[in-house]
Amino acid sequence: MSLSVRRANLDDLDLLAPLFDHYRHFYTQRHDENVSRAFIGERLGRGDSVVLLASLDGIDGAGFTQLYPTFSSVRAARVWVLNDLFVDPAARRRGVAQALLDAATGFARADGAARLELETDHDNVTAQALYDGVGWQRYDGTQRYHLPLSAA
Repeated sequence: MSLSVRRANLDDLDLLAPLFDHYRHFYTQRHDENVSRAFIGERLGRGDSVVLLASLDGIDGAGFTQLYPTFSSVRAARVWVLNDLFVDPAARRRGVAQALLDAATGFARADGAARLELETDHDNVTAQALYDGVGWQRYDGTQRYHLPLSAA
């Protein structure tokens, strides 16, 4: 088995758009590859995020993760938010998610970040088991809030 992860660029949009669309659908959004293509293309084009793309057995598009930069004012340091992680169903249980997490960790460390952060739904026990199993720590004593600004 050959598994590798690399940083994606705009040339990878044809691979990323359907993966990103399936990711969005997993989180209850309707399939709309045009919306997915526009969104991920804008992120890559503007440099708003870092997308890491996995290849498995020489085939690109086995999965991806997307990181967004933010900062910790208290730590006076950069923080990367691992916002998206998706593995194509045909590539699951073959180490792709772990490779993507390892690549994200390596990227954030090389960037000098203070930490990586992520969140997942309370009922996504598969993802929680993965994160717990590779050393991610749950926040203790914090309550996360959000303020919706649109109906979407």
